[in-house]
Amino acid sequence: MKILLSLMILLTFHSCAKEAKMPKKVPEKNQTITASSFHSVWNEIAKDPLKALPQNKISYSKLSAGQRDIISEDAKRTLQNRADILPYFEKLAHPNGICLRGTWRITQKNPYGGYFKKGSQALIIARASSAMSKTKQGETKAFGLAGKLFPTQSPKEVLKTSTANFFLIDDLGGTDARYFTEVALTNEPSVSTTGEVFKNLLYAVKVASTFSKADTHSGIRQLYEIAYLGERSTSKIITPKWMKIQAREIQKEHAKDFRSELFISVGQKLVFDIWVSSKETEGKKVWQPIGEIIFNTSMVSKSCDHQLHFHHPLFREDIIYE
Repeated sequence: MKILLSLMILLTFHSCAKEAKMPKKVPEKNQTITASSFHSVWNEIAKDPLKALPQNKISYSKLSAGQRDIISEDAKRTLQNRADILPYFEKLAHPNGICLRGTWRITQKNPYGGYFKKGSQALIIARASSAMSKTKQGETKAFGLAGKLFPTQSPKEVLKTSTANFFLIDDLGGTDARYFTEVALTNEPSVSTTGEVFKNLLYAVKVASTFSKADTHSGIRQLYEIAYLGERSTSKIITPKWMKIQAREIQKEHAKDFRSELFISVGQKLVFDIWVSSKETEGKKVWQPIGEIIFNTSMVSKSCDHQLHFHHPLFREDIIYE
């Protein structure tokens, strides 16, 4: 059961490594890069807003269709396609979410490169979600947040490079946390054994068989895309090993659904603090606060759940940590 639970990590993080032996460097020639702007991506997300919160369900039947192995297709797409918006597709592990836009700001000095540097400011689009099908208070949920950084402060600027994507989650097995804004999300989360995993055993078995040759480092999602963003040369760039974010204030609105909790009214904002670390002392990470993410707009839409795409970076052995 522990093996099956661990393999669920692959889908929970929108993952998709193809082989167990990962290359030291990302094979750029096989990746599709689509130029986009912050403005154009958000307009796609906002084109079909939903008044009622959808309750999309995970389903064993969605993992394949006839001769099609949808999991494998999903894996290949997520690794190779760097586009921010795709034609309609099903999110197989985090089907229900809310999209957020705002600003990424690094305010504290640190040794890291790219958009971890002090003074860095980028536009950001993120999707907060819950794993499996649960969305309401009182249900076991694994909260997640996938983000993409646009290295600009001009919303309509068409990027010359692709966005930098990151993936954070609180606990892969889920918790009983009432609020999204009370949990800390990190790129190497804990893995608790919960009833939700047992209830979806067939789903886990299918995932396990599909990803039997998957990345052995699937429990951590590296941060080098952010550290390399905007750098001419990356050979000496230092990347933090871990990142976590947590809301500055718990949104105790008594919302029954986490998406209602994260709804941002006009003129309001939702702030998440950013911490990074590359060191551990007595088994505990030494966290350094370096900045904040300020979200000012939220949107629940069909495109948020079915077209917004987050590229997954391959695991690399040549990353330089502090």
